Amino acid sequence: MIKIGCAAYSYRDYLKDGRMKYEDFIEEAYRIGLDGVELTLYWLPSKEKSYLRTLKRLSAIRGLPISCVGISTNFCDPNPSEREKNVKAVKEGIEIARELGAPCLRVFGGYVSEGVHVDDAMKWVVESIKSCVNYAEENGVIIAIENHGGITSRASDVIKIVEEVNSQWFKVNLDLGNYREPLYEEISKTIPYAVHIHAKVSAHLDKGKREVIDYEWIKKALLSKGYNGFLSIEYEEEEDPKIGVPRFARHLFNIFCG
Repeated sequence: MIKIGCAAYSYRDYLKDGRMKYEDFIEEAYRIGLDGVELTLYWLPSKEKSYLRTLKRLSAIRGLPISCVGISTNFCDPNPSEREKNVKAVKEGIEIARELGAPCLRVFGGYVSEGVHVDDAMKWVVESIKSCVNYAEENGVIIAIENHGGITSRASDVIKIVEEVNSQWFKVNLDLGNYREPLYEEISKTIPYAVHIHAKVSAHLDKGKREVIDYEWIKKALLSKGYNGFLSIEYEEEEDPKIGVPRFARHLFNIFCG
């Protein structure tokens, strides 16, 4: 059965200014009745093992598996030392995911700088991730690249990266709202590679067009391709997430669990 979770990123404004701690986010997810939580790591107050274990314990007590953890990376930088910094960030992220008991780590491919050939950027992405997959396997954490614009704007490029890395420890975090048109065709191509999915209310398409995502279609597509993981809400609408996330969660539960 597909599970409904939520990314801490949904409450980013609360986490940034301190109105909410990660512990509060976990309690909010419990209050809503979600199946799990995704810990976007940007605002962690500490990376000490004692703190991470506190979050792991609270999640366990609340019956909420940590479905994924997320970091931001850019492997398209033409400077090798900058790419190496991102590789180190991935390895640190893998260690944090392992400590939290999360099965996967979300990363980004990055954005191609002006004057850089796309083929070169693609090679850097593949080489960088290849240098991390053995460490991922040793720690039992899958690296999941997100379709997050830039080098991963199109499904064909996402799939190319996955196939060239060629590791069972490297898959995709499919963000349903990040592709442009044809949206559903792009989503459909990517589903077989997905180990974790971000559920958005709407997608921002070409020429400023915005479209509410059809989750009845998504359900059929996921089930037809055998996806059985998490739909993790990543709420980006203007409404306060304390109002919008529970409403969107109910919508997803009605479709996937009703």
